[in-house]
Amino acid sequence: MRLSNYFIPTLKEDPAEAEVISHKLMIRAGMIRKLAAGIYDYLPLGLKTLKKVENIVREEMNNAGAIELLMPSVLPAELWKESKRWDFYGKELLRFNDRADREYCLGPTHEEIITDIVRKEIRSYKQLPINFYQIQTKFRDEIRPRFGVMRSREFIMKDAYSFDATDEAADKSYWAMYEAYNRIFERCGLEFRAVLADTGNIGGSFSHEFMVLAPTGEDIIMSSTDCDYAANLELAEIGVSDNEKEKERPQKDLKPINEVSTPGMKTVEEVAKFLNGSDGDLIKTLIIQTDTEPVAALVRGDAELSLTKLRKVLGAEYVELSTPDVIQEVTGGPMGFSGPVGLKKKIKVIADKSVRNIQNAITGANKADMHITGVNPGRDFEADLYADIRVARDGDPCPQSNGTLVSTRGIEVGHVFKLGTKYSEAMNATFSDIDGKEKPFIMGCYGIGIGRTVAAAIEQGNDEAGIKFPLAIAPFEVTLIPTNMKNENVKTISDDIYSALKAIGVDVLIDDRGESAGIKFKDAELTGIPIRITVGPRTLENGEVEIKTRMDNESRNVKIEEVVSEVEKLLL
Repeated sequence: MRLSNYFIPTLKEDPAEAEVISHKLMIRAGMIRKLAAGIYDYLPLGLKTLKKVENIVREEMNNAGAIELLMPSVLPAELWKESKRWDFYGKELLRFNDRADREYCLGPTHEEIITDIVRKEIRSYKQLPINFYQIQTKFRDEIRPRFGVMRSREFIMKDAYSFDATDEAADKSYWAMYEAYNRIFERCGLEFRAVLADTGNIGGSFSHEFMVLAPTGEDIIMSSTDCDYAANLELAEIGVSDNEKEKERPQKDLKPINEVSTPGMKTVEEVAKFLNGSDGDLIKTLIIQTDTEPVAALVRGDAELSLTKLRKVLGAEYVELSTPDVIQEVTGGPMGFSGPVGLKKKIKVIADKSVRNIQNAITGANKADMHITGVNPGRDFEADLYADIRVARDGDPCPQSNGTLVSTRGIEVGHVFKLGTKYSEAMNATFSDIDGKEKPFIMGCYGIGIGRTVAAAIEQGNDEAGIKFPLAIAPFEVTLIPTNMKNENVKTISDDIYSALKAIGVDVLIDDRGESAGIKFKDAELTGIPIRITVGPRTLENGEVEIKTRMDNESRNVKIEEVVSEVEKLLL
């Protein structure tokens, strides 16, 4: 491609609205332009990069046995109502009515639609297993779209859906997709981790997120120092420490409970300081509303409750902090002074396992401006269940080895779910098994954010000059820069190299504009093309040109006749 005939509108300055590196660089490199909040035009350079990612995804999905199709982006409400997600999904679902007043939505995901296809077309276990996928535009009406294409409202996604006859076969399909995802992100040239994750509003029994590691990532990953255990922060399990193991406590050390006045003090830090204790001496009591009832969740004062873990422990559809009215009704006191001793209303009490052996704790007294000291679990209150419900921290014990957990940051680019029968049962999608009985399909679903993958690659690979694209997903493999297009020798040699590289299938861009060498170099670094060949009068005097690799910024001169073979080596 000749740049004089192409379109890459680069910018010198960072755009004011851009918050993260990938957003800034994608705009500056002429890859995207904003159309509306969370909606972007992909310009030629951006689209070319997307297609590179799509090609890798498509090849690996096909190699894994998945079959490509394409479903509509406008989806009828009745299918979403069948699955019970029409109301549950929330305001991210963009709904509208057509001229006949029929209800529709713009598809954020396609579980209902693929289930409808399969229940109409697949009738026997002999037609299973089967896995369908598509690469298509989705829409989720994010309340606050940000970070460019990282969290946009309209985005391109690869979504796949597997259907199996047995649980064992569904596991096989799941792990086949898991391995395909590993190959996809390896081929994209990314440093990533597959981590245990929450299934969220998609549903299902278990899932993994694929995280591109980057210091700017908005997700936190907890991983072990001693094994391959890794999980999203919201779900990371915590091993049992010595002081959390069940053991007999010396009763002679237990103090009597005592109510103390703590006027205007609601935070853990304020109360601990006032009572000459530490944050870990407190037991925080949070009244949590579930889809069926309120519960009390207890964690140490120096810990944070994980709503995700609590939801899983309770088997609830959703959990959220209760309103002040509910807290008053349950505890008899205002928000900020709740405690497990003397609750007004009997409710289920779930305590983090670290609470079990705490001695002489401080808790809220369920009265305004009052706390209780000398509180001991088992003597002063009973927990219905002790479980791992707190957020993991650096240094916590690993749940699977003798190692400890450490945190890193990542960007989610892919997610695999084992759905089970959530959608097939709700939508009466069944097949005839080997015994002639009707059974619901066992499903899995598997998504990759195509645009997010590009943005994550930029977050992982960049410097002060611009993008550092991995070779496999760079918009071009080579950029060829003649430093002076008015110099006939420079122009002729550049054209010869350009033609030779194209002849062997190299994806090459020649910057044949009449701009200065400095401008060409800056644009080449900004756009992140992995290999740069510079043709200038000085090196040509020695029969050489310069080759520079963007990833490590190393350069060297090579003989003109060796350029093609040197590029071939770099592309291996």
